[in-house]
Amino acid sequence: MHDHLVDDATLEWQGVRYKTILDPAETGGAMSIVDSLSPVGSGPPRHIHHAEDEVFVILTGVCKVWVEGVETRVGPGESIFIARGKEHTFKVIGDEPSRHLVVLTPGGFEGFFHAMATARYKIPEDMPGIEAVAAKYNLSFTGPPLD
Repeated sequence: MHDHLVDDATLEWQGVRYKTILDPAETGGAMSIVDSLSPVGSGPPRHIHHAEDEVFVILTGVCKVWVEGVETRVGPGESIFIARGKEHTFKVIGDEPSRHLVVLTPGGFEGFFHAMATARYKIPEDMPGIEAVAAKYNLSFTGPPLD
Protein backbone atom coordinates (compact mmCIF):
# COMPACT_ATOMS: atom_id res chain seq x y z
CA MET A 1 0.00 0.00 0.00
CA HIS A 2 1.36 3.40 -0.97
CA ASP A 3 0.97 6.24 1.49
CA HIS A 4 -0.97 8.29 -1.09
CA LEU A 5 -3.70 5.64 -1.04
CA VAL A 6 -6.08 5.78 1.90
CA ASP A 7 -7.73 2.56 0.74
CA ASP A 8 -8.10 0.76 -2.59
CA ALA A 9 -10.36 3.47 -3.99
CA THR A 10 -9.42 6.64 -2.09
CA LEU A 11 -6.48 8.92 -2.84
CA GLU A 12 -5.11 11.71 -0.68
CA TRP A 13 -3.33 14.77 -2.09
CA GLN A 14 -2.45 17.87 -0.05
CA GLY A 15 -4.86 16.84 2.71
CA VAL A 16 -7.82 16.34 0.36
CA ARG A 17 -9.32 12.88 -0.12
CA TYR A 18 -10.62 11.87 -3.55
CA LYS A 19 -12.66 8.78 -4.38
CA THR A 20 -13.93 8.18 -7.91
CA ILE A 21 -17.46 6.85 -7.45
CA LEU A 22 -18.41 6.83 -11.15
CA ASP A 23 -15.55 5.97 -13.47
CA PRO A 24 -15.64 7.21 -17.08
CA ALA A 25 -15.19 3.56 -18.13
CA GLU A 26 -18.71 2.99 -16.75
CA THR A 27 -20.20 5.81 -18.86
CA GLY A 28 -18.41 5.38 -22.17
CA GLY A 29 -16.39 8.46 -21.18
CA ALA A 30 -19.51 10.65 -20.92
CA MET A 31 -18.95 11.60 -17.27
CA SER A 32 -17.27 10.81 -14.00
CA ILE A 33 -18.03 11.61 -10.38
CA VAL A 34 -15.44 12.16 -7.66
CA ASP A 35 -16.37 12.20 -3.95
CA SER A 36 -14.03 14.73 -2.34
CA LEU A 37 -13.40 15.57 1.31
CA SER A 38 -11.58 18.89 1.65
CA PRO A 39 -10.35 20.42 4.92
CA VAL A 40 -11.23 23.95 6.03
CA GLY A 41 -9.01 26.47 4.25
CA SER A 42 -8.22 24.20 1.32
CA GLY A 43 -8.76 25.03 -2.31
CA PRO A 44 -6.84 24.98 -5.58
CA PRO A 45 -5.16 27.84 -7.44
CA ARG A 46 -7.34 29.58 -10.04
CA HIS A 47 -7.60 27.41 -13.10
CA ILE A 48 -9.48 26.57 -16.30
CA HIS A 49 -10.73 23.19 -17.49
CA HIS A 50 -10.60 23.51 -21.26
CA ALA A 51 -12.51 20.31 -22.07
CA GLU A 52 -14.80 19.56 -19.12
CA ASP A 53 -17.86 21.08 -17.50
CA GLU A 54 -17.80 20.72 -13.72
CA VAL A 55 -20.61 20.57 -11.16
CA PHE A 56 -19.98 20.72 -7.41
CA VAL A 57 -22.70 19.16 -5.25
CA ILE A 58 -22.06 20.17 -1.63
CA LEU A 59 -22.86 17.49 0.96
CA THR A 60 -21.23 19.03 4.06
CA GLY A 61 -19.45 22.27 4.84
CA VAL A 62 -19.45 25.53 2.92
CA CYS A 63 -17.37 26.54 -0.08
CA LYS A 64 -16.69 30.01 -1.41
CA VAL A 65 -16.60 29.52 -5.19
CA TRP A 66 -15.02 32.13 -7.46
CA VAL A 67 -15.96 32.02 -11.15
CA GLU A 68 -14.51 34.76 -13.37
CA GLY A 69 -14.58 37.35 -10.59
CA VAL A 70 -17.95 36.44 -9.08
CA GLU A 71 -17.97 34.81 -5.63
CA THR A 72 -20.78 32.54 -4.48
CA ARG A 73 -21.18 30.60 -1.23
CA VAL A 74 -22.54 27.09 -1.59
CA GLY A 75 -23.52 24.86 1.31
CA PRO A 76 -25.09 21.49 1.97
CA GLY A 77 -27.74 20.51 -0.54
CA GLU A 78 -26.61 23.15 -3.03
CA SER A 79 -24.71 22.85 -6.28
CA ILE A 80 -22.87 25.08 -8.70
CA PHE A 81 -22.16 24.58 -12.42
CA ILE A 82 -18.86 25.72 -13.92
CA ALA A 83 -18.75 25.62 -17.70
CA ARG A 84 -15.59 24.50 -19.46
CA GLY A 85 -13.34 27.43 -20.32
CA LYS A 86 -14.38 29.49 -17.28
CA GLU A 87 -11.63 30.57 -14.88
CA HIS A 88 -12.52 29.44 -11.36
CA THR A 89 -11.43 28.25 -7.93
CA PHE A 90 -12.94 27.54 -4.53
CA LYS A 91 -12.02 27.56 -0.86
CA VAL A 92 -13.58 25.66 2.03
CA ILE A 93 -14.74 28.21 4.62
CA GLY A 94 -16.41 27.98 8.00
CA ASP A 95 -15.54 25.45 10.65
CA GLU A 96 -16.10 22.05 9.07
CA PRO A 97 -14.60 20.18 6.12
CA SER A 98 -16.51 20.11 2.86
CA ARG A 99 -17.53 16.81 1.40
CA HIS A 100 -18.69 17.37 -2.13
CA LEU A 101 -19.26 15.47 -5.32
CA VAL A 102 -17.45 16.73 -8.40
CA VAL A 103 -19.34 15.77 -11.55
CA LEU A 104 -17.19 16.03 -14.68
CA THR A 105 -18.52 15.91 -18.24
CA PRO A 106 -16.94 14.34 -20.15
CA GLY A 107 -15.08 12.09 -17.70
CA GLY A 108 -11.34 11.58 -17.52
CA PHE A 109 -10.03 14.53 -15.52
CA GLU A 110 -10.11 12.51 -12.29
CA GLY A 111 -6.87 10.90 -13.54
CA PHE A 112 -5.16 14.19 -12.67
CA PHE A 113 -5.81 13.60 -8.95
CA HIS A 114 -4.30 10.12 -9.21
CA ALA A 115 -1.20 11.53 -10.94
CA MET A 116 -0.80 14.26 -8.28
CA ALA A 117 -1.23 11.84 -5.35
CA THR A 118 1.13 9.27 -6.87
CA ALA A 119 3.86 11.85 -7.50
CA ARG A 120 3.18 13.53 -4.12
CA TYR A 121 3.39 16.93 -5.75
CA LYS A 122 3.07 19.98 -3.51
CA ILE A 123 1.70 23.45 -4.34
CA PRO A 124 3.46 25.83 -4.88
CA GLU A 125 6.86 24.07 -4.73
CA ASP A 126 6.18 21.64 -7.58
CA MET A 127 4.15 23.87 -9.92
CA PRO A 128 6.33 23.21 -13.01
CA GLY A 129 5.73 19.47 -12.69
CA ILE A 130 2.09 19.97 -11.81
CA GLU A 131 1.55 22.22 -14.83
CA ALA A 132 3.18 19.68 -17.14
CA VAL A 133 0.78 16.97 -15.96
CA ALA A 134 -2.16 19.40 -15.97
CA ALA A 135 -1.63 20.11 -19.67
CA LYS A 136 -2.30 16.42 -20.40
CA TYR A 137 -5.66 16.84 -18.63
CA ASN A 138 -6.71 20.02 -20.49
CA LEU A 139 -6.10 22.10 -17.36
CA SER A 140 -4.23 25.38 -17.03
CA PHE A 141 -3.49 27.32 -13.87
CA THR A 142 -4.19 31.04 -14.10
CA GLY A 143 -3.66 32.57 -10.66
CA PRO A 144 -3.37 32.08 -6.91
CA PRO A 145 -5.80 30.33 -4.57
CA LEU A 146 -8.43 32.46 -2.81
CA ASP A 147 -7.26 34.41 0.24
